[in-house]
Amino acid sequence: MNTHACCEFVSSGANRARGEARIADGGPRLATPARRCLDAARLIVPGGILVLLPKCPACLAAYLAVGTGIGISVSAATHVRMVLVVLCIAGLSRVSAKLVRSIWRMFKPGAGFGNGVLSLTKTSL
Repeated sequence: MNTHACCEFVSSGANRARGEARIADGGPRLATPARRCLDAARLIVPGGILVLLPKCPACLAAYLAVGTGIGISVSAATHVRMVLVVLCIAGLSRVSAKLVRSIWRMFKPGAGFGNGVLSLTKTSL
């Protein structure tokens, strides 16, 4: 049986109790600065595209022509715009569902403040 890095963390060192409790409780992984920046970008980028996306397909075709040198027709720009809108809304829906799910896990009935991350800090002291 292969052991993974998460299994080695639990089975070794002085942090054994803390690691087992976090894995057993199904608690969230520790957030690194890179993970937080990536999560923020997942929310900001689709929202920014939706804000900056022109309503007029001719304007979108002109922006593409000026920015990339690729000329497309107005009907193609209409389809490109619709695809961008659908992808941005899908991305924002995914990020918001993930946010709601994490908040729900934190405050679901029976979770209380005695379980989860707060109890880990008490036992590790």
